[in-house]
Order: sequence, then C-alpha cells, then structure tokens
Amino acid sequence: MENESAVLALAALAQPTRLQAFRTLVQHEPEGLPAGELARLLEVPQNTLSAHLSVLARAGLVSSIRHSRSIVYRADLVQFREVALFLLQDCCGGRPEVCAPVIESLTPCCPPKRKEKTRV
Repeated sequence: MENESAVLALAALAQPTRLQAFRTLVQHEPEGLPAGELARLLEVPQNTLSAHLSVLARAGLVSSIRHSRSIVYRADLVQFREVALFLLQDCCGGRPEVCAPVIESLTPCCPPKRKEKTRV
C-alpha cells in the first residue's frame, strides 16, 4: 500500500459520522445495508450520508451495488486490512516481538457470522 492510499483511508475514517458508518457496515457484513437503512441507523439525513459514503468509497473502504431502486453498501474489509497492515508494516523499528501483543489483539472478538442453512 502506498502512503497516499493509507492517508486517504485514514482521513476518511477521521470524521465521526464516516467512522460510525464504516463500523456499522462492518457489523452488517457480508450482507451490507441499503443507504436509507444506514442513514436511519445513524440518524443522519440521506443526502449527508451520501456525501460521507462517497468519501469512504473514494478511499476504497466501502463498495456499493444497486439492487432495484436501492443501493446496498458494504465495508471493504480487504482494504481495511491493508491499511492496518500498512500501519504495522515497520512495527517497532524491525523488532516484531514488541508488536506481538498488538498483532495478537487484532484477532476478532467474535466468531464470524455463519449463514443459517435453509431447511427444505
């Protein structure tokens, strides 16, 4: 990852509404959320949220797909992982043992959501 890409992603997350939008989308992976539902959950006007989602999309942190008349947004966890790894890349001046506790703490606190099997 280039410095410029990392700065763009970190700047996108350095705003309260965008950070909360990204965190909410992470909570709703892998299904994502329609823009209107995300606006309702965050209690922000849809046009305001649209501007914030554009910033996150330019930074590569969210993606969208049109479903009929709504647009569903998803967090791009691969890109976010790249940002986190970029920050840890030169961890502690080449002394990885110093960063081991940080890296260990990056394991998810919750098991991944499993899709329920439909019974026929």
